[in-house]
Amino acid sequence: MSVELIRFVGMQAAGKSTYYASHLAATHLHVSKDLMKNVRDRDARQRKMIESALAEGRSVAVDNTNPTPMVRASLIEIGRRHGARVIAYFFETAAKDAVVRNRLREGRARVPDVVIYVTARKIVPPTLEEGFDEVRVVGITA
Repeated sequence: MSVELIRFVGMQAAGKSTYYASHLAATHLHVSKDLMKNVRDRDARQRKMIESALAEGRSVAVDNTNPTPMVRASLIEIGRRHGARVIAYFFETAAKDAVVRNRLREGRARVPDVVIYVTARKIVPPTLEEGFDEVRVVGITA
C-alpha cells in the first residue's frame, strides 16, 4: 500500500473522529488539532507531525474541519512533496444532524451550536482540481 495523506472535510460532529476510529486507526496516524491541548501553535505542530510521519513512510489522517480550499492547500503540497496519495474524505452532513450529535457530547468535546452553523456556511466540498488524487464522500445520518 502506498503512503496516504487523508484530509477529512466536514463540520464539527459530522462523524470524522468516529469514522477514523472505525476505518483508519490501524493503518493511519491520527492528527487532530482537537487533541493538541496546551499547544501554542497548533498549525505548526500539525505540520511537523504530518511531515515526520510521511518522511517515515507512515500514512496520516488529518481530522479537522478543513472547510476551504485555502485551508487545505498547504497540506496537499506537503503530501505531494513526500510522494503520498492525497485523498479527501468529505463528510456530507446536514448542520441540524451535526447539532443533534453534538448535543450528545460532554465537556470540551461539545461546541456551541453556532460554531457548527458557521462552519457549515464556510464548507466548500473538496475537488480533484485542488490537487487531491481522490475525493470520497462519507454520508452519516443522525
